Amino acid sequence: MRRHQAINGGVGATATLAMATTISIQLAALAAAALRPTTTAVPAVYVFGDSLLDVGNNNYLPGADVPRANMPYYGVDFPGGARPTGRFSNGYNVADLVAKAMGFKKSPPAYLSLSRRSGRRHRLVARGIGGVNYASGGAGILDSTFAGKNIPLSKQVRNFDATKAQMVLKLGATTAKHLLSKSLFLIAIGTNDMAAFATSLAKNGQMQSHAVVAAFYSDLISNYSATITGLYGMGARKFAVINVGRIGCAPIERLQSPTGACDDGGFDDALRSLLASLGSGDDHRLDGLTYSLGDLYGLMRAIIADPPAAGFADVDSACCGGGRLGAQSVCGQPNSTLCGDRRYHLFWDYGHPTQRGAEVIASAVYDGPEQFTTPVNFEQLVRA
Repeated sequence: MRRHQAINGGVGATATLAMATTISIQLAALAAAALRPTTTAVPAVYVFGDSLLDVGNNNYLPGADVPRANMPYYGVDFPGGARPTGRFSNGYNVADLVAKAMGFKKSPPAYLSLSRRSGRRHRLVARGIGGVNYASGGAGILDSTFAGKNIPLSKQVRNFDATKAQMVLKLGATTAKHLLSKSLFLIAIGTNDMAAFATSLAKNGQMQSHAVVAAFYSDLISNYSATITGLYGMGARKFAVINVGRIGCAPIERLQSPTGACDDGGFDDALRSLLASLGSGDDHRLDGLTYSLGDLYGLMRAIIADPPAAGFADVDSACCGGGRLGAQSVCGQPNSTLCGDRRYHLFWDYGHPTQRGAEVIASAVYDGPEQFTTPVNFEQLVRA
C-alpha cells in the first residue's frame, strides 16, 4: 500500500523517514569503515574495566599513588617498538587481543587520551566511532574501591554517555543507535573489589563470615546490574563479560603463603546468575540484550593445574619485579629484574598476565573450548 501511494502520489512521510534512516545507517557504516578494516565483526568495541583492559587511561590521572604502567619494563615487547603504553603488560593486553580477534588492529584508544590528539581520525574516535576504551587500572565495581586512585566503573559509564552524546551530534540519534546496537561492549572488573574487601577485613580484624561475604557480593551484583542496565539504556545490546580470575593465585597473593600456594575466592556464580536473569527476556526493558560470559576463573584453574598444556613453564612468579616470586617489589623500579623468555610465563608482574597469557585468555573466550564461555562464546555473540 505504501509503495502504491509513493508511486502515485509522491514519496510520503513514512517512505521519506525510511529512506532517511537507510541513508543515515549507510553514513555510519562509511564513517566506521574509515577507522577499521572491512573485515571487522562489529563496527566498534567499547571497553570497561580494570587493569586487565586498561590501555593508558591512568597515565592521565593526577596523583602520585595512581597505579600506572608508564615506565620500563612495561611494554618491552609491544609490537611496533618497545615502549610503555599504559598497559599492565609486556605487550598487548586482553582488550587488544579480543579486538584483534574481531579484525581491529588493537584496542580502541584510551578515553582520556582523545582530547590530547588531533587529526580527522582521532576526532571521529573522540565521537565514539570505532570504539573507545574507558578501563582504568585499580578500578572497581564499587566507587569505594581504592577511591581517588582510578576511574570507577560508574564514572566509566558516565564517560561513555558523554561519548554517545558526541556520536548523536555527529551521526544523528538513529544512526548512533544502530551503530551501538551492533557494537561489542567488553567488560572485565571485580578483582580490585575483592582485594580491597579482603584488605579491609584484615585491617579491621574481621572474619569472612557467610553473612559479611553475602552482603559484599550483593553490593557488587547490584552495581554490576546497574552498569548493564545503564549501558543498555544508552543503546548497548551485545555484552562480552569476563569474570574475576583466581586472584589468590597471582604472585602478590601467593606471597601470603609460606609455600606460595593459591588462595581461592570469586563471585562467578553470582555474576553468572545476574547475566542469565538480564538476558532471559523476562525483563521487557532489556529486550534484545545478548551476552557471553568468559570464565577466566575456570581458565586459570585449568592453566595452573597443567601449565605445559597451555604452553607455560612458570605460573607462580612474576616475570618483571623483584624478591620472592618476583612480587616483593613492583615492576618498573630501578631494581626490577626481567625474566628471559616472557612466552613461558603466565604472569608479567605482581598480578597481570604477560602478552602470551593475554593471548591464551582472549583465545579461550573468543572462540575456544565451550567450557570457558556461556551461553555462547564471544565470536558467536558478535556474529549473532
